[in-house]
Amino acid sequence: MPFLPPAFFQRPAAEVARDLIGVTLLIDGVGGLVVETEAYDHEDPASHSFGGPTRRNASMFGPPGRAYVYRSYGLHWCLNFVCGEAPLGSAVLVRALEPRVGLEVMRQRRGMTDPSLLCRGPGRLCQALGVTGALDGQPLDRPPFSWSPRPAAVPVVTGSRIGITRGVETPWRFGMAGSAFLSRRFK
Repeated sequence: MPFLPPAFFQRPAAEVARDLIGVTLLIDGVGGLVVETEAYDHEDPASHSFGGPTRRNASMFGPPGRAYVYRSYGLHWCLNFVCGEAPLGSAVLVRALEPRVGLEVMRQRRGMTDPSLLCRGPGRLCQALGVTGALDGQPLDRPPFSWSPRPAAVPVVTGSRIGITRGVETPWRFGMAGSAFLSRRFK
């Protein structure tokens, strides 16, 4: 049985984002340690759900514990996990992983060998894990998703989210302190 049941995601996005740091995420047996996340909720002007439901963000308004996958600037897929109580529209963006399982598959998908660059940033992460829009709305408690608990408490740092122009002051970016796999260092 997966480590993270749907109830794990039935909490505020910021709590879920923090608690995902150090958890191992695999998609079809490929993945690693979650080292960076960002939280978004319906009252957040930076959130896709802020203006209400649309065709693009419909998964954010579904039940917690599902994937919300979208294209960023029409180029890169981004993987999010729906949180909170439906139909609020909260989610956690997975920004970076420390690759640990399926390195050869990730290297092939990314066309590079440097493990520090395989999953650094949401677009790279999705390419390395083979995430596409086909996963949008899929439940996180069954294949292709699988989870392992963090082996022990991990030090978590917080800071400003990246790549947004509204809600910048909200400190809802979370990362594993000292990780070499973060998309960007924390100040």
